[in-house]
Amino acid sequence: MRVTEMGRRGLLGGLLLAGSGAAVRAANWPNRPVVWLVPFPSGGETDVFAEPVAKRISATLGEPVQIDNRSGFGGALGASFVAIAPPDGYLMLVGNTALCYAPLVYPQATVDLSKSFAPVSALARVPSALVINPSRFKADDLAQFIAAAKQKPGTIALASSGVGTVSHLAIGLLEARAGIKLKHVAYRGFAAAVQALVAGEVTATLAPVSSVLDAVKAGKLKVLAIANQRREALLPDVPTFAEAGLDDFRVGTWYGIFAPKETPTEILDRMHGAVQAALENAEVKRIWQAAGAKVELESRADFGQFVDKEIVAWRRIASAANIRLE
Repeated sequence: MRVTEMGRRGLLGGLLLAGSGAAVRAANWPNRPVVWLVPFPSGGETDVFAEPVAKRISATLGEPVQIDNRSGFGGALGASFVAIAPPDGYLMLVGNTALCYAPLVYPQATVDLSKSFAPVSALARVPSALVINPSRFKADDLAQFIAAAKQKPGTIALASSGVGTVSHLAIGLLEARAGIKLKHVAYRGFAAAVQALVAGEVTATLAPVSSVLDAVKAGKLKVLAIANQRREALLPDVPTFAEAGLDDFRVGTWYGIFAPKETPTEILDRMHGAVQAALENAEVKRIWQAAGAKVELESRADFGQFVDKEIVAWRRIASAANIRLE
């Protein structure tokens, strides 16, 4: 279920007011709708993984779990809203990789993912891939791509999903690791970036496998390497970056649920259990597999440790890229 614009004002306003009275009674949670705030535009890849799970845990919890999109500043705007919400379990955040480094890229991003939130559950992890338009650029493998980039620095145009996004930083990381210079071209989201690549407006992109699968299957695009530690099941013939000669190049987007920092453990554990049960649903697994995503069944502590490591890694990449947006 999705929150309408009018419903959003009343529902979210009510959520904030509701937590300002008596102490939270975790044992009675939930006794009204729960909102999962997605801090990115509606219809994006985060929704792809949030909506099927929200639909199934609504039945498990006995109350609707509704999706609300509030985008801005690389996800930091919506995250800030959730960070100051009452820790009563009725407003949670659907976060992704971009929130790891948002404070380094966006001056307006004052929320620290590790300090302002309690991890609830992973949703999915999707590896990225280096993809080319074979009608515009001829390369059989990663080595040929890198060789061409070194021969003509700054001429190979790579599309990203926007300035300051994971794919933008991934391009910078590829430049640093491979010793090459590329031409970054920013679009509004992966859908637009992939469309531009198919149309031949750009040469290549570093994008989640899920966003390019259809075009690859249609023969319009070609995947040169998978930025993961293992090959992608949907593209078994495509080598990883390590296999293709570039060690330790792993880039991907993960999605997970977070709650305000002081949310009671009982609520966190119940939501975690509901999400984990939904991830074992056969239809959810089918959706994840079709998107090239991995189902992650792990404890809250394990998810929190994973996020902490991701924050360190992505902030290092963001610092090296020296991207600062006003």
